[in-house]
Amino acid sequence: MPKPLVLTSPRFNDGDLIPIAFTGEGEDIAPPLRWENPPAGTKSLALIVEDPDAPDPQRPQRIFCHQVLYNIPPGARELPEGAQLDTMPPGIRVGLNDFGHQSYGGPMPPVGRHRYYFKLYALDLVLPNLGRPTRRDLLKAMEGHILGQAELIGLYEKVHHRAAEAIPGASA
Repeated sequence: MPKPLVLTSPRFNDGDLIPIAFTGEGEDIAPPLRWENPPAGTKSLALIVEDPDAPDPQRPQRIFCHQVLYNIPPGARELPEGAQLDTMPPGIRVGLNDFGHQSYGGPMPPVGRHRYYFKLYALDLVLPNLGRPTRRDLLKAMEGHILGQAELIGLYEKVHHRAAEAIPGASA
C-alpha cells in the first residue's frame, strides 16, 4: 500500500502555534512547507491556506482564505520560507486570497485563537490558466481530479490580545 501524501513545515508542527514571523503581526511571510509521497499519477499540486474560524472562533461565519497556489510541479517537494512567485518552482500559478492579493497573507485574527489549514492537493492534471482564481474557483476546477490530500494545521492568536488577557484590567 502506498504511503499517504504528507505536508509539514520545519518551522512548526501540526497543531502548534504559527511563529509570529509568518503572521500579519510579524514579517507576514509564507512559512516553508515540505511534502512527500504524492500519489502515482500526480500531474500537479495545489495549495490552499484557509481559516475556518473567521471572524470569531466562538461564532465562525466564513472561511477566510490566506493563499491560493496551483500547478505546482509534481516533482517539487517544498516551498521555501518567504516564497514569492519568483522563488517558487517554475510553472506555479497564484490565485487571489481574501485580502484581495495574489500572495500569502498571514494570520491576523480579530479575536481569539484561530486554526489555519494548509491544504495540499495532488491532482491528476495540470489545470488551465484560471486567471486569478479564488479558493472557491480553484476547488471547483479541481473537482473530480484530486488523487490525494494532506493538511497541516497551525494556530494563531494576536499577541496583543494574549498580552492584554494576562494583565488584569488591561483592554485589547
